[in-house]
Amino acid sequence: MTVRVRGYALPHGEYVDLYADGDRWTTDPVRGAELASGWLLPGLVDAHTHPGAEKPGDPLDEQLLRSHLNQHVDAGVTAVRSPGLAGEPPDWFGTDPDLPRAWHAGPWLAQHGQFFDGWGRRADHAALPAIAAAQAARTGWAKIIADWSVGDDPVPVEVLTAVVDAVHAVGGRVAVHTQHALGGVAAVTAGVDSVEHGMCLDPGLLTRMAEQGTALTPTLSAFQSMLPTVHSRPDSPVKEWLLGGASVHGDLVAAASEAGVRVLAGTDSVPHGRVLDEVRALAGAGMRPHDAIGAASWEARAYLGLGGLELGAPADAVVYREDPRLDLDQLAHPVAVILRGRRVR
Repeated sequence: MTVRVRGYALPHGEYVDLYADGDRWTTDPVRGAELASGWLLPGLVDAHTHPGAEKPGDPLDEQLLRSHLNQHVDAGVTAVRSPGLAGEPPDWFGTDPDLPRAWHAGPWLAQHGQFFDGWGRRADHAALPAIAAAQAARTGWAKIIADWSVGDDPVPVEVLTAVVDAVHAVGGRVAVHTQHALGGVAAVTAGVDSVEHGMCLDPGLLTRMAEQGTALTPTLSAFQSMLPTVHSRPDSPVKEWLLGGASVHGDLVAAASEAGVRVLAGTDSVPHGRVLDEVRALAGAGMRPHDAIGAASWEARAYLGLGGLELGAPADAVVYREDPRLDLDQLAHPVAVILRGRRVR
């Protein structure tokens, strides 16, 4: 059945009246279209999620992958970016009409001796640029683990720079996991496309990130949720590092937004479908509610090359009874979820 959405559309707040013509929005009326009206968002995005595995090291499970993606749709998420998966996804990943659009970077790429056992691919520095470029040529993204635990050496800046050059040469983009200051310096200096987590990132790098278009996906809610557990651990260098970085991570997010860095909402957590937790965390850190919602909607969609509620754009939308900028809890209660021009919830 054809879908029609009508109401005040964010981010601009102007009144729109759109019909889905297949997977594209149009203003041409369609007789008998099912109407959903209210406050409209152009589809939510979880920009950092790893569906298909329950815990680190588990193999990719297709049944679990479908379940996790359904949880995202239930929350109004119409697109996901998976910077790292437990295995190569099935052909229906990102194309199934009932599940979110999807971008992924294949397996994580890490140095020998780092990252979770059973996950990702280890590579020598000399081989890393070619491996990353081959991955990005297939899926559009490569994900590098730039640093890992306390005392580990990060990927050198010259190696990350070579990775960026090789991936960009094939038209791809590079996402980098970093949670240490030196890894953050290397990632930003190399000009990566997105910094994932960014804990312990030097705030002095934020201006450069904004200028070169490096996005930040802070996964703030995941850090906040782990803090009570970290506090209860015995004293150790790892505890000191986690507490020192996670406790001020919200301040970094607020400073990044103020500096003009594109902040993306990503959950990096189980259960899936909890992007609202990240929006709340971003707003609680000091981002304007408008910008916190944008990080999970129009800003993330623009970053992935998706349009909003406009003529010719992909026909995704989430409908709410009230303006979610005035009450973030509205995000937990969508009236309708429209995906690829179909009402799926």
